[in-house]
Amino acid sequence: MRIAPLSPATAPAWAALMQACGSGCFCRFWHFAGGKNDWLARCFERPSDSRDEQLALVAQGSPEARGLLALEEAEEEEAEGEADVAIGWMKLAPRATLAKLRRQGAYRSLDLGPDDGVWSVACFLIHPERRRRGVATALLQAADAHVRQWGGRAIEAYPHRAGYALRDEEAWMGPEAMLVGCGYELAHDDGPYPVYRRNLAALGAP
Repeated sequence: MRIAPLSPATAPAWAALMQACGSGCFCRFWHFAGGKNDWLARCFERPSDSRDEQLALVAQGSPEARGLLALEEAEEEEAEGEADVAIGWMKLAPRATLAKLRRQGAYRSLDLGPDDGVWSVACFLIHPERRRRGVATALLQAADAHVRQWGGRAIEAYPHRAGYALRDEEAWMGPEAMLVGCGYELAHDDGPYPVYRRNLAALGAP
């Protein structure tokens, strides 16, 4: 497994992962301007709209479409002419591009500080056959180096805290225990929706 940013070269593997997971959002939720019913209709009736929108932004190099992929080499018997296969995805974008995030009820009243230099872990998607094998952790651990390269100074994450073991579809913002294990610190302890942060500037040079 290797970790690589989403780019025009890795975009086909990313799109294939979305399809393999049955994800009709194609990572456009945080950028969709319509209401909940409009979003659901788009996901179920017109998922290609979201896919094409995301791929166009990747081709343009837009920061809002950034993220990291966990890639596996194709099986040897299938490898001839085959590219790497994506088994995991983490949306990692500047917080400033995720306006919907700060409008969410859980975070609307919080003082998160200025957006400048802050990157957000906005979702995880792991292939069903590769879950609970450390793929999400590998993606999160790789975030520091990439955010530094992209000019960021801090990374934020927004897990769902519950009194029970979250189902896979409920943990799409990442498990809280994983964030703690990777050195993220609690920035806002707001009930079921805490905010975690990793201050790259305080860590010094890598």
